[in-house]
Amino acid sequence: MADDPLFFVVAAACLAVVGILILGISHFGKGTMEAAKKSNQMMKLRIAAQFFAVVLILLFVWLRGGGN
Repeated sequence: MADDPLFFVVAAACLAVVGILILGISHFGKGTMEAAKKSNQMMKLRIAAQFFAVVLILLFVWLRGGGN
């Protein structure tokens, strides 16, 4: 698994979700209207990135025969 390129793509997608989440939370804590708008944008981006990561995880499990 360590030399599987799809595993690294899945891992990168998951790390991207975590990074976007951290950025969104950091903007949320600033308390200004501009920061709230930016936080909302980041959370929308996180939802899209999270969907992409879940699809990649399912693809990885399906291609690698997860149920066999």
